[in-house]
Amino acid sequence: MTTLDLSGVTKRYGDATALNDVSLTIDDGEFFTLVGPSGCGKTTTLRLVAGFESPTAGRITFDGRDVRGVPPEARGIGVVFQNYALFPHMSVAENVSYGLRFSDPPGGVSTGERVSELLSLVDLAGFEDREPTELSGGQQQRVALARALAPGPRVLLLDEPMSALDAGLRERLRGQVKEIQRELGVTTLYVTHDQEEALAVSDRVAVMHDGRVEQVGTPRDIYDWPETSFVASFVGDNNLLEGQVVGRDDGVLDVAVDEAVFSVTARASGREPNVGADVTFGVRPERLQVVDEGASSNGNRVRARVTRSEFLGETTRVWLDWNGRELTARTTDALAGAVTLAFEADDAHLVSVDRG
Repeated sequence: MTTLDLSGVTKRYGDATALNDVSLTIDDGEFFTLVGPSGCGKTTTLRLVAGFESPTAGRITFDGRDVRGVPPEARGIGVVFQNYALFPHMSVAENVSYGLRFSDPPGGVSTGERVSELLSLVDLAGFEDREPTELSGGQQQRVALARALAPGPRVLLLDEPMSALDAGLRERLRGQVKEIQRELGVTTLYVTHDQEEALAVSDRVAVMHDGRVEQVGTPRDIYDWPETSFVASFVGDNNLLEGQVVGRDDGVLDVAVDEAVFSVTARASGREPNVGADVTFGVRPERLQVVDEGASSNGNRVRARVTRSEFLGETTRVWLDWNGRELTARTTDALAGAVTLAFEADDAHLVSVDRG
C-alpha cells in the first residue's frame, strides 16, 4: 500500500492560519485518526492530503513522492464524505461503480464482479438495484465506503463519516469499518471530533488543537499519558490539579496543591521536573476510589463533598467539591455527603511543566 508523510505543512487563508507546521507520518496499512474540536484543522489536513486544496508551505508525500500539483483523481485516493455524497438518481450498484468509469477494477475482475465483491464486504449484497433514498443512514454510509474502495485506492480518507448517525449505529458501524480496513490493509486517514470513536478504531491518534498537533500516540498512550493539559481534558474526563513540586524520589514527585501534598509518577514524555517547578497533573475519574475515612492507605487521599451526580447505567458520574475545586469520579454506587477519595501515584499523570 502507501506510506503518507506530511512535513511542516501550513495552510493559510488570507490572514487566518488553519494549519500551522504540521508534521505526521502515517504508516503503510495503518488506521490513523485526526481528532479534535471544530476548527482545529483536521478536515483541512484531510483536504490537503486529498488534493482538494494546496498547502501554503510544507510537503505531502506518498511513498516519498511529493504530490504537490497532482490532482485528486491521480493520487490514488478514496474519500468518504460527511454527507456521503451519493448520487440520488443512481442505483446502489451504479454509485459503487462510478469510480470505475475512470479506472479498471483492481485484480483483473469485471466491474460487475468488483461491485458484487464490495457490496458483500459491506453486508449489502442484494441491494444493487435500490436507490439511496430507499436506504437507512447506515446503509448509505456503507455504500459510500464501497464506492470509495471500488478503484482499489492507495489511501482511504474518511471525513466525519458517522457524525449524522445515532450513537448505537455509530458503535456498530465503526467496528465494521475497522474490520474492512484490516481485511484490505489500506492506509487510512480518519477524521472525527468524537474522542471515543478515535480511541476505538485507531492504530494511532493525532490530537489537534488550533491548527497544530498536540500529541501523537496509540489510543492507550493518549488516554493514559496525555502530554498536555488540552489532551488530558479533551480526550475523556479528567481531574486537573495545579501545584508545585516540593520533593522527588526515583521518578515520583511530591506535589503541593494548597495544603495537601500528592505523590505523582513523572512518566509522561520522560519529564521529571526539579523541585520548585509548577506542574499540572491529572487523575481520571475512574481512578478515584472511595475509601473508608479511617482506613489505612499508602496512596493519596482527599476529603470531598458530593454536589451532584448523574446515573449513566453501568456507572454513575459524581461531581464533588474539594476546597473549592471541582472533582469528578465514576462509581458503581450512589454517593452522598462527604466522602474520602484515594488514588495511587501511578494513577496520576503529569501533563505540563511550567518551570524548574
